[in-house]
Amino acid sequence: MWTRQHKKRNTGRLIVPAISIAFLAYFGFHAYNGEFGIYSRYQYEARTVELKAQLESIKARRIDLERRVQLLHDGTLEKDMLDEQARKALNLSHSDEIIIMRSQQGIN
Repeated sequence: MWTRQHKKRNTGRLIVPAISIAFLAYFGFHAYNGEFGIYSRYQYEARTVELKAQLESIKARRIDLERRVQLLHDGTLEKDMLDEQARKALNLSHSDEIIIMRSQQGIN
């Protein structure tokens, strides 16, 4: 009867730890860089701060526009506001007036 003698190899003992390390590296990478990972969370928080600042700016502009529109409503119509809007729309002025043009970030 023939018997084979095998030399004990150390590679068999390294298979399970190598697979474990590969799984941990894969999931660790995606936990940090994935779509819902730690890095993405910081990006979402930064974007949230940026959008909140933009929202506050838009709210302030809206309040200003609402105030200006309120001046043009019936019953509270101010002649100065009506005169200003008419001159701006018609691009007219009196000969003795000095006109100073200034931009108001999208407000017509």
